Amino acid sequence: MSVFSALMFIGCSKKEVPAPSGAALYFPAIGSSMWETTSPQSLGWNTDALPELVSYLEQNNTRAFLLLKDGKIVLEHYSGTAANGGAFNVGSNWYWASAGKTLTAFMVGKAQEEGLLSINDKTSKYLGANWTSLSAAQEDQITIRHQLTMTTGLDERVPNRDCTTPACLTYRAAPGTRWAYHNAPYTLLSKVIESSTNQNYNAYFKSRLADKIGMNGLWQHVGDNHVYFSTARSMARFGLLMLNKGKWENTAVLNDAAYINAMVNTSQSLNLSYGYLWWLNGKPSFMLPSVPTVFPGSSVPDAPAEMYAAMGKNGQFLNVVPSQGLVLVRMGEAPGDEEVPVVFLNEIWKRLNVVMKK
Repeated sequence: MSVFSALMFIGCSKKEVPAPSGAALYFPAIGSSMWETTSPQSLGWNTDALPELVSYLEQNNTRAFLLLKDGKIVLEHYSGTAANGGAFNVGSNWYWASAGKTLTAFMVGKAQEEGLLSINDKTSKYLGANWTSLSAAQEDQITIRHQLTMTTGLDERVPNRDCTTPACLTYRAAPGTRWAYHNAPYTLLSKVIESSTNQNYNAYFKSRLADKIGMNGLWQHVGDNHVYFSTARSMARFGLLMLNKGKWENTAVLNDAAYINAMVNTSQSLNLSYGYLWWLNGKPSFMLPSVPTVFPGSSVPDAPAEMYAAMGKNGQFLNVVPSQGLVLVRMGEAPGDEEVPVVFLNEIWKRLNVVMKK
């Protein structure tokens, strides 16, 4: 069985600001592979429980698992093989699946901050008329906010929910009256951003976000979907940015505090556990993709109630727990192919809580 690596990189410059947890928040240097660590022992954690966590992760085809505490790596584990057949490691890229939706939510906020769009604008302002098969009056009711909150009213029961052509985008309900997890309206947000910024989406993303925090990666078209690929540490960098409310150390990457707050809080009354493409824990009820049911309770009951999450198919996870200064990353495959595998995530948290003595 593999063990967690906890290598301390001596000589790495420290960049620290006050963390939400009350401790100093560390930021790894941009352009460097060095990242400071904190040992589980120094935190008083139960290291005897680590093998059970590792075993569960490996049994469920985990390729990468990271846990940051106040910005420093506490747990880092790689297993399995990468796409090229070699061992999966710190430099291996993997797909974010729907966890990448949170990156797009961030970029919409950045374009709005720059005055290039407003989330209250109708989508047709940027995609043109007839981007759906709706009537002009129906189409003009759909706004960017509806795309961010999964409330466009477009019918997700079409044969291919990823298809973005007008023929696949049909009317079911008035915007804002129904919540349904629908990839196609989300995917078109990248074209909204390209239209409003007059830039290629990868180029805008790289200059406004990735380069600012030292992320690697690339957006690629996979079938009808637009998917981000990067290393696990790049995902952790984005989580660290969110933990620090849009600032990398003391530099604002997104300075719109109201938008950042809206991203990670309930965005509408239909699904209390959904913000702007972020999943929210600890709410009184939640909805899931493909199931038109409101379930009582928290979606990930064994995770901290304040946790907010990026979640994607096969268990691509980025979790942020502000008051504890935690950022969790998991990449890999999973036994099922749920778009948002909350049960799998809860099982990870059950085992992690034993390690952290929660």
